[in-house]
Amino acid sequence: MSAESSLVQESTGSLSALPVQRRASSQMLYRFVRNVPGMAGLVLVFIIVVLSLGAPLFTDVDPTSMDTSVIMRPPGPGHPFGTDDLGRDVFSRVLYGGRISILVGLIVAGSTTLTGIIFGVLAGFYTRLDNSIMRAMDIVMAFPAILLALGVVAILGPQLINIVIALVIPYTPRSARVVRGMILQLKEMDFVDAARSLGAKDLRIMLRHLLPNSLAPLMVQQTYVLALSILAEAALTFLGVGVPPDVPTLGGIISDARVNLRYAPWLSLFPGLAISALVLGFNLLGDGLRDVLDPRMKI
Repeated sequence: MSAESSLVQESTGSLSALPVQRRASSQMLYRFVRNVPGMAGLVLVFIIVVLSLGAPLFTDVDPTSMDTSVIMRPPGPGHPFGTDDLGRDVFSRVLYGGRISILVGLIVAGSTTLTGIIFGVLAGFYTRLDNSIMRAMDIVMAFPAILLALGVVAILGPQLINIVIALVIPYTPRSARVVRGMILQLKEMDFVDAARSLGAKDLRIMLRHLLPNSLAPLMVQQTYVLALSILAEAALTFLGVGVPPDVPTLGGIISDARVNLRYAPWLSLFPGLAISALVLGFNLLGDGLRDVLDPRMKI
C-alpha cells in the first residue's frame, strides 16, 4: 500500500469515527440528564456558585462593616440571616465566605489531579518505581488529613496559599492510587502492545493511550476530594489556623458564633447549611458522573 493511500485511509477512518464519538457523547449527556442525583447535585452546586460569585448582585452590604444599632438581630427584613455580635450582616458574610470555600476546593482538586496523575502514571507504568512511590503515598496517608494539614499550616502560617498546600499533600495519595490502579489494568491490554509494536515511545503510550482511559474514575474521585477540601478548609478556619480573621469564611463565621450558640443559633445555622449544601452537591454530582462514566451502570 502506498503512502498516499494509507494517508487517505487514515483520514477516512478518522472522519468516520467522528459521528460515533458525537453519538457516544450525546448518549452520555442524555444519561446524565436522566440521572436524578447527578442533576440535583449539579443544580445545587450551580445555585451556590452563582450566589457566591455574584454576591455583589444579591447584597449591597459590606461583609466586614459593623453596625452597633443592629447587634444580634434575628433573621428578618433587611437582614435575611440576621446579624452577629458586632452588627455584621450574616447573609453577606455567608455569600462572600462561600467564595473562599469554592476557591480552595477547586484549587486543591485541580492540584491533586495533576500530582495524582504524575505519581499514579509513573507508579503504574514503571514497576521499578511502583514500590517507592506507593510507600511514600502510604506514609502520607498514615497521618489523618486534618492533623497533617494543621501541622503544615502551623509551620507555613495562616495564609490561603498555605491552606491549599496543606490540603494538597494529604489528598494527593487518593488521586494517585486511583490513577495507578487504572494504569496497571490498562497497560496489560492489547492496544498498548500494538502501540509499542508500532514504535511508540513510553511517553506517547502514557499520554496518548493510558491517561485518557483513566480519567473517568479520576474525575469521580476528584469530586470527592473537592468536597473533602471544603470541609477541611472550614475545619482549619474554625480552629483558627485558616485565613486571617478579617476575611469572611464559612468556618470562621461558625467559630465566631460558638459563644452565642445558645442565644443566637442563626449565626452558625446558615453557614453550616451552606457548607452542607456544597458538600452534598459535589457528592451527588460525583455519584451522577460515576453512573454515567461507568459502562456497567444502567439507568
